[in-house]
Amino acid sequence: MGHTLSGSGGPNPLCQGPQAKGTTAVQAFINETWVERHGSEIPTELLMFLWSSIVSIFGIGGFFGASVGGTLAMKFGRKGTLLFNNSFALLAALLMGMSYYADTFELLILGRFLSGVNAGVAICVEPLYLGEIAPRALRGAMAMGTSIFISGGILTGQVMGLSELLGKKDYWPLLLSTTCIPALLQLLILPWFPESPRYLLIDRSDDHACNMALKQLHGGENYHGEREDMERERASATGVKPLKPWELFADKNLRWPILTIIIMSSAQQLNGINAIYFYAEYVFAEAGIPFEKIPYATVGTGACECLTALTCGLLIESLGRRVLIIGGYSLMALWCICFTITLTFQNYSSEMPYLSMACVFAFILSFGLGPGGVTTILITELFTQTSRPAAYMIGGSVKWLSFFFIGMVFPFIVNGLHQFCFLVFCVVCCVVATVIFFVVPETKNKTFLEIQNEFHRRKRTAAKDSDLLMPTSL
Repeated sequence: MGHTLSGSGGPNPLCQGPQAKGTTAVQAFINETWVERHGSEIPTELLMFLWSSIVSIFGIGGFFGASVGGTLAMKFGRKGTLLFNNSFALLAALLMGMSYYADTFELLILGRFLSGVNAGVAICVEPLYLGEIAPRALRGAMAMGTSIFISGGILTGQVMGLSELLGKKDYWPLLLSTTCIPALLQLLILPWFPESPRYLLIDRSDDHACNMALKQLHGGENYHGEREDMERERASATGVKPLKPWELFADKNLRWPILTIIIMSSAQQLNGINAIYFYAEYVFAEAGIPFEKIPYATVGTGACECLTALTCGLLIESLGRRVLIIGGYSLMALWCICFTITLTFQNYSSEMPYLSMACVFAFILSFGLGPGGVTTILITELFTQTSRPAAYMIGGSVKWLSFFFIGMVFPFIVNGLHQFCFLVFCVVCCVVATVIFFVVPETKNKTFLEIQNEFHRRKRTAAKDSDLLMPTSL
């Protein structure tokens, strides 16, 4: 799963992982196909347009998948949707792998779109499923599985893209087809797991299936506490139908939670992590790393993010969500300032390139420690059963739109501001950390109803404080 999702939490999916090594080879394939069809080389502008289409169509597919993921989860269940979603990954792998042998680059574009749909649905439904089946005390650690496998997928792609493995020019069709591996594994393993008990009880009113799922997850004697929490949530949702995304904005009790999710989901892409990866190769080269060794240093960045995701999974139930995500954004703001300074004075001291390289790894560590994983968990925890799928659809759609936006705008930001672009990302990180500090409650080891009540209490307190600060008329 993480291999398929590797584009959802990191930089451009064709500039990292398995696809990175195939960039020049794929462009050569497009040109060769064009020559066979038309007898002349493809115009440079058209080649760049087709290449840009191959890159960006993944984000468009991801947006589409996130837009329908919640609806599919309500109709087919969480487990059923994940199983069905593998068909997109398998078909995408087949189309991308066959594009070379069929001399049809259009199959590559279609395969990339379907791969994006697969990632969009998965990033919406997988954390939803994990958050609902997890025991309350382990909910954060289990929900971190999504972030861990995304970063693990990025690292796997970077390793597979090395020249010693599948990074050779002639191997790019096989390289792109490896997205079928996690899909096949999930088709073999997931059927042995139960459907979400909360979905079965609250959405389907199937008490027997819910009890069977709880016994499988918690054991025959230890599931009663979880069942009681679900019963209380079902009672509060009596007579309430699952909400559509646009209905969340109409409910005044959900406006602040949904606004918080929109801010956090967009910030996950706009916080500068893409810029860090963009500058990484330049920083490594300036630090004296030989050109042929830079891919191995890039693998180090993927390993760094994977390690921090694992660390976050171990710490989240002891430190809580607020400490990790606020601390992560605060540290990222600090490293943005430091990175701007080291890049500005890169040529003034021989030590500066090494300090820049340290900033790269420090930023990635800070991202993985909080914003990279905790954001998805909070979407699960800030909403109840009737509004959670719609919230994931909104959060996922915003994330993919932000992903597409930063891909389009970032080159202009870099060309205009150069290293000072990190000051813009510093402001983003500071704003998000401030919003979370004042708005989002701690959700560790609380039921979904307790979290909802705490959110409303904080909102009422903030409203009273603002009323006290307003001047009174005489």
